[in-house]
Amino acid sequence: MNARFNYYGNPGTAKFMKYLQSAGQVLRGSSVPVATQHLVEIRASQINGCGMCTDMHTKDAAHAGETSVRINLVATWREATVFTDAERAALELTEEGTRIADAAGGVSDEVWANASKHYDEDQLAALVSQIALINAWNRMNVIARQPAGDYQPGQWG
Repeated sequence: MNARFNYYGNPGTAKFMKYLQSAGQVLRGSSVPVATQHLVEIRASQINGCGMCTDMHTKDAAHAGETSVRINLVATWREATVFTDAERAALELTEEGTRIADAAGGVSDEVWANASKHYDEDQLAALVSQIALINAWNRMNVIARQPAGDYQPGQWG
């Protein structure tokens, strides 16, 4: 599979991509654990069918020390015993925030309340922003048919 176009070869999308990357750097500096951030990125990318992002974020998570067991079980986190209650709350928030078109009311009060038990206001703001950001990346890559498999950890900074 070949990409439909090169983001960085187009002045408009190149500028847009730099802003998305800058937003990601801000979120990396939040107090949300990096492991949780990786789980959020992986799960949203799986839901959206973004091969490029799934490739990138699973490799980055492994490079950061995440275990293969946890990476492999992200898609079935509800049945897995390897995630903390806080991580499970973040994954649930990610799923509802990613599938907003599937739920008449968007993210349910129950899911928000559960996430609020584990994360303070700043962390919730970071999680919401991260879910929005990874969904933007997923959509860009799916629409442009960015191929997966060749990503090397740290390749994009």
